[in-house]
Amino acid sequence: MKAGKAGLVATGLVTLLGIGVFWSGTDGFTAFTAEAARRAEVLRSPRSLPAAVLEDQDGRRFSLRDYQGRLLAVEFIYTRCNTICRSLGMAFRQVRERLPSQALGREVALLSISFDAARDDPSSLKAYGQAFGADGAHWRIARIHSQADVAPLLAAFGIVVIPDGLGGFEHNAAIHLLGRDGKLTQISDIDQPVAFADSIAKSL
Repeated sequence: MKAGKAGLVATGLVTLLGIGVFWSGTDGFTAFTAEAARRAEVLRSPRSLPAAVLEDQDGRRFSLRDYQGRLLAVEFIYTRCNTICRSLGMAFRQVRERLPSQALGREVALLSISFDAARDDPSSLKAYGQAFGADGAHWRIARIHSQADVAPLLAAFGIVVIPDGLGGFEHNAAIHLLGRDGKLTQISDIDQPVAFADSIAKSL
């Protein structure tokens, strides 16, 4: 009888230990995937971003720090992509159309960043922007100017890019929000552009 009780106690301890490990490994049951954990972490603790020089569709160089004081929506693309990047472009167009027109440029801006700087020259960036109605001012299309800045910037945003062996890339997709202090504060699904835009509008 004592042995039986001891076995039950041991089983209970193992179960509790397992629950504790699962709890800590999933942010208290709120994150069951790495992507969900990344989003929960950013909401809990906004993330600083590395300095990186960008070049837009008109050949102008700038950095994310130039947007401090405004909210900035960011997506990552490459212009030859006809699958997920097309969905990103359409989602960003919905965000732009949903935001108050008087706030665009002054209080909030949009930025599509290509991680394929070697092939996405300014003319390619401009063509991509024109396909989705980006005006080049309130919504800029840019590439990361220096190859050395690509990996640190993608890592800070949690973007994983893998060559697909066919000249393109496989990559995760999301819409990101930088706060007025320049920190990454929110990550949203690309199929929720209206909710994303509405959350921005409420903070303007």
